[in-house]
Amino acid sequence: MVTDYGEIVIDLYNETPLHRDNLIKLANEGAFDSLLFHRVIENFMIQGGDPDSRNAQPADTLGNGGLPYMVDAEFNPKLFHKKGALGAARNGNLKRASSSMQFYIVQGKIFNDSLLTAAESRINGFLAEHYFKNDLANKPLVDSLQKAEDDKNWERYNLFNDSIRNLAKKYENFERYTIPDAHREVYKSIGGTPHLDQNYTVFGEVVKGLEVVDSIASIQTGKFDRPLKDIRIRTVRVLK
Repeated sequence: MVTDYGEIVIDLYNETPLHRDNLIKLANEGAFDSLLFHRVIENFMIQGGDPDSRNAQPADTLGNGGLPYMVDAEFNPKLFHKKGALGAARNGNLKRASSSMQFYIVQGKIFNDSLLTAAESRINGFLAEHYFKNDLANKPLVDSLQKAEDDKNWERYNLFNDSIRNLAKKYENFERYTIPDAHREVYKSIGGTPHLDQNYTVFGEVVKGLEVVDSIASIQTGKFDRPLKDIRIRTVRVLK
């Protein structure tokens, strides 16, 4: 990945073949060329891949673009959000399927044990909400949320969404996640973004160019975390 700030080399995981093959196909087609890193949050991640960003004007809101399909989630207990991890962005769909194009690269930060315990709690909060929404007993409430979104009735959407989140806090019908000791040591040494684990698909990692990620993450941003100065992905090519 050649960017305005330098080159990033990424190793794609064979454990996530759907995401691997999708990115390779799109890269070979030049789909990422000239797109922006449209969302940047220092000590968190840098996000790109929105096809609408190629010709975006400074005032444009980005982050909703993509191709007319999603990639099925590929969660793997061995893959986690350490610094340099490549993850797939997604919306709030019930299957947690990934965006066809949008991705993020983790910058993250160093964690201590107490912060990791808090992150673990956030992970399980996300999992509880996911399993609550997919429980057939709660389908009427979830359908009402979806209808409000389809109707763009944001007042009703927020009402149903708040109800779901509050009810999910008490939901226990799922297997709680514990951050493995080996992952905790990585988060305490090189850092990362642990609260995303097992909720967003990780499908690769940076093997060269972490300093480029750091440089992009430090850029000044404005509304919706968009960099004030465009940072462009010049090309993405597959190395064999």
